[in-house]
Amino acid sequence: MVVSTGQQAATQLTHSLRAKHPKKHNHYGFKDFFHFDAAQGSITDWNQSRNILTSEDFIIGLVEGLEEEVGPASSVIMYTIGEEWGNKDAAFFKEWFEKEYEREVRQTNLMFLLETWWWPFTSQGWGRWEVDLSDRKHGFMFINLFDSAVARTLGDVGKPVCYIYAGLFAGFFSCLVKKPLSCIELQCYSMGETYCKFLIGNKDRIDAAAFWQNEGATANDIQRRMQSGDRLK
Repeated sequence: MVVSTGQQAATQLTHSLRAKHPKKHNHYGFKDFFHFDAAQGSITDWNQSRNILTSEDFIIGLVEGLEEEVGPASSVIMYTIGEEWGNKDAAFFKEWFEKEYEREVRQTNLMFLLETWWWPFTSQGWGRWEVDLSDRKHGFMFINLFDSAVARTLGDVGKPVCYIYAGLFAGFFSCLVKKPLSCIELQCYSMGETYCKFLIGNKDRIDAAAFWQNEGATANDIQRRMQSGDRLK
């Protein structure tokens, strides 16, 4: 798995293909997107962000270390880490997107914008996604995540584990729409499901979803209740 530092690399580590073709947009191949410099011991992506390689042991160590130190609060910490990551990445994404495509984020087709944002995560091994925008006019949306790095690593443990993804989505989309949003994982590969499913919305909606989930509702149950306008009383 590859992890971006979210910081631009020094000049000597600039992506060599981008230096030759600065206006190239069709860079969505592994060899095009990443520049591996064996002499420098560096990995630079197309957006000139330095990347590092990590193993599944890193994820296991992070999760188990937090659980040992803070117990059940580890899920909150992982969510907070993800949320801060999403906030910072939203600013970094806005910077490189507007520079590369010469248009403002808010003047861009939303699906194109979102796929452009998520592609680096897919290339780094964080998984593929499907974004369902059909309910966004009602104030919420769903994301299906395939091959979650966290869930794949931890295996079938019978509970949601992708808190860092939920925080990441909450942080990024809050910055994108300029209003506070929350996120909850409704189903997880680590629960024996084939993919992970997330709900993004305001705090009241997420609190309602969390309540129904604790009462035993499935992801499909919660989705139907959201779409029918159910709220907590």
